[in-house]
Amino acid sequence: MATYRIYLTDDDRFLLDMYAVKFRAAGHEVTVFPGGKFVLEALRTKPPPDAMLLDIVMPEVDGFQVLETVQKEKLAPGMKTVVLSNQGLETDVEKAKSFGASGYIIKASAIPSEVYAETIKIIEKQA
Repeated sequence: MATYRIYLTDDDRFLLDMYAVKFRAAGHEVTVFPGGKFVLEALRTKPPPDAMLLDIVMPEVDGFQVLETVQKEKLAPGMKTVVLSNQGLETDVEKAKSFGASGYIIKASAIPSEVYAETIKIIEKQA
């Protein structure tokens, strides 16, 4: 099985740890970020990951701002972005996709193994 480099961005430490454990247990390299400004800094200065899981509601720089900046600055070409949020309105999903999100998962309705499986499916799906 292929191993992937994953960025997890969420201001909820518990969720960050829970998802990091899930991906690491499967052999993937995981870097966690407690907010949007931190992940943008990494995307500007480090080799891009295969995928980024991104919350929408975060202080300072929210997920939509991260998506917009990644698109504007052409950061991390080829990276798949999966929004992982409790914001489940159709307008939120459409907005995320318009900024280049590859997938959108509602936190409240997905257990970690489902988030993991969906993320891997998105990474492996050829554009």
